[in-house]
Amino acid sequence: MTPRQFAKIAISFPGAVEAEHMGHPDFRFSGKIFASLNAADGDLGMVKLTPTQQAAFLETHGEVFLPCSGAWGRAGCTHIVLASVHPKLAHSALELAFENVVEAQPKRPKPKSS
Repeated sequence: MTPRQFAKIAISFPGAVEAEHMGHPDFRFSGKIFASLNAADGDLGMVKLTPTQQAAFLETHGEVFLPCSGAWGRAGCTHIVLASVHPKLAHSALELAFENVVEAQPKRPKPKSS
């Protein structure tokens, strides 16, 4: 998978946009980052998973998914080795990361009907 393919999947979700953070592309919903690409050489993607989701990907596809370093990794941020990942698997991880950010958004009260 190429960085461009990763980006194309990331922005395919409703309301997702591409932006930039600290010199590298990131992907957001409502201003919140759910994924990014490595700035240095583009060989890694990153998705913000829950620790439980991360553990499942590491267990089943440890050759493709790696925890990010430090507190970010312990919180669920997960690198994806783009050259090794199948697009469907990357899509699944990106979709989960996107849904995590969508679900974390505050719920707006519904307008009262007259």
